[in-house]
Amino acid sequence: MQVILIKDVENLGYANDIVEVRPGYANNYLIPQGYAKSATASARKVLAENLKQQAHKEAKLIADAEALAAKLAEIALTITAKAEEGRIFGSVTAANVAEALNEKGIAVDRKSISVDPVKTIGAYEAAVKLYKGISATVKFEVVAEA
Repeated sequence: MQVILIKDVENLGYANDIVEVRPGYANNYLIPQGYAKSATASARKVLAENLKQQAHKEAKLIADAEALAAKLAEIALTITAKAEEGRIFGSVTAANVAEALNEKGIAVDRKSISVDPVKTIGAYEAAVKLYKGISATVKFEVVAEA
């Protein structure tokens, strides 16, 4: 019996896969638990249409993420911090980088920014995850407050 998986099932397949299983397994476990539905002709057509639309949306998201990555690569940020003799009071974190990007007009969630704790004045880089497999590097400089 063929079923369309609604959710990922370990050792069987991923969501939206059409798999062959025994009728008892499908009727007694997969379908009642909400892991799968029967692979009828109409269900296959609906699945094909959904996958087509999903691919179109994902292509747009990837294009937007790549455009944002190119924009982030060109930006140089300056972050001011209280410092004495080259050492910063506290540290510069991902939240500070996200705030500096917001001031430049680029909205990036601080949780998607990865930066090692910065405790001295100087030039640094932060990695920004934009989408699956797409990331960018943002260069920023930490300077002392005047």
